[in-house]
Amino acid sequence: MVEEISVEELKAQLEAGAAPLVIDVREAWELDISRLGFAQHLPMGEITARIGELDPQAPLVVMCRSGGRSMQVCWFLEKRGFRSVSNLTGGILAWGERIDPLLRPY
Repeated sequence: MVEEISVEELKAQLEAGAAPLVIDVREAWELDISRLGFAQHLPMGEITARIGELDPQAPLVVMCRSGGRSMQVCWFLEKRGFRSVSNLTGGILAWGERIDPLLRPY
């Protein structure tokens, strides 16, 4: 079962300096609209080819626009032995609504 993490929980971890690696699985054009500077871009369509870039033992948070694509990526990673994978509930839309209202929704 994939763990969920709220935007508030992630923000608290970032502020405490204990944040996991955040992976943004959206497409490049979506990042042109709004992005989180601390997130590493790894498009969903490239996960299979680039899985070797990720540490299966490290905590990861996966995000997308609203949480659907990132949940699929979390399932994929868990099936391949990744031990600490969380889905960012609500994605960048939730981050914009509850953390940074300057982010442009789309």
